[in-house]
Amino acid sequence: MTGFLTPMRRLVLVSICVLLLDQITKWLIVRHLPLHAHIVVMDHFFNITHILNPGGAFGFFAEQSPGIRKFIFLFLSSGVALFVLWLYRKTADSHIFLSYGLALIFGGALGNLLDRFRFGKVVDFLDFYVGTLHWPAFNIADSAITIGMGILIYHVIFNKLPEI
Repeated sequence: MTGFLTPMRRLVLVSICVLLLDQITKWLIVRHLPLHAHIVVMDHFFNITHILNPGGAFGFFAEQSPGIRKFIFLFLSSGVALFVLWLYRKTADSHIFLSYGLALIFGGALGNLLDRFRFGKVVDFLDFYVGTLHWPAFNIADSAITIGMGILIYHVIFNKLPEI
């Protein structure tokens, strides 16, 4: 593909945008909101809450020792990032929509991986709930990963993946 948005530029541009937005919002939270404090944005629905998540999605492995968590998540995040890069190389030229999804996953994985290296935990702050039903807090990186996974799942379900 020729032009400005070559597959490599697409990956870099999308991933860097996700990474910067993720890290800037986390920096603002860490700098201006004490741990466990919250700001009510929409009463009974949405708060900005400063949380450090030692586990994975939904607190997965949160109860494990810090050493085990660090090993598992640094290893797992690095492995996922490398797999996404490999899949990106195989599909970016022929599957533009999928390449955006993979770039979102890669950027989000980098954002959370950077937190794990810096803090040993991930900074979460988007806190949605209705009454007693509470969605686990998350961040911009998690959102990018979720959107990217949605795109990847779409391609898998509708058999839109290339032969690899």
